[in-house]
Amino acid sequence: MSQVSIVEAKNALTRLIHQAEQGEEIHITRHGKPVAVLLSREVYERLQAGKQPSFWQAIQDWRAQATFDSPELTPEEVDGWRDRSPGRAFSWD
Repeated sequence: MSQVSIVEAKNALTRLIHQAEQGEEIHITRHGKPVAVLLSREVYERLQAGKQPSFWQAIQDWRAQATFDSPELTPEEVDGWRDRSPGRAFSWD
């Protein structure tokens, strides 16, 4: 594992890419604190393959696979579900 500053990474990007291609992880720092990691494409793809889909992606996948039967409801049936009572008593006083 190598650790370089952003300035060093900028000046030696080609060399660092070659190191990453050889399987080395390059940790890039700003003011001594890690901010990024340079990996080979192979390592990145391996990490992505094991990654679970996001919640939104899982919902989209489920919706694409799901078959929903449309219920045979009339507007009158749906309207019958509505509570027509006035609700609780209210006063501005």
